[in-house]
Amino acid sequence: MAKKQRIVRHTAEELQAMAARGEDKTSFARAGAVRQGELEASIAADPDEAGLTFDWSKASVEMPQPKAVLNMRIDRDVLEYFRRDGRGYQTKINSVLRSYVEQMLHQR
Repeated sequence: MAKKQRIVRHTAEELQAMAARGEDKTSFARAGAVRQGELEASIAADPDEAGLTFDWSKASVEMPQPKAVLNMRIDRDVLEYFRRDGRGYQTKINSVLRSYVEQMLHQR
């Protein structure tokens, strides 16, 4: 059974105006008053959380490798293709190169 999706987007200014009018639905007092047992019972009753346990005993922290700084020449049309979507174009170029490398390594 799929949950109904109702995503509404607001700007920061709209959210501030809604809060000023008292239209926000967050009740920090009510949330803070929930006891630990009530919270655990609520989680246990949620079918999406049923039987969900976490085993953190084998968890490890792996820091990402720093990226290398590179100055390279690239065809202008290729660069413009990636730049036309705006921010994050260098990350996209890196993803394309990573995909290529992974494909080449799997072919060996």
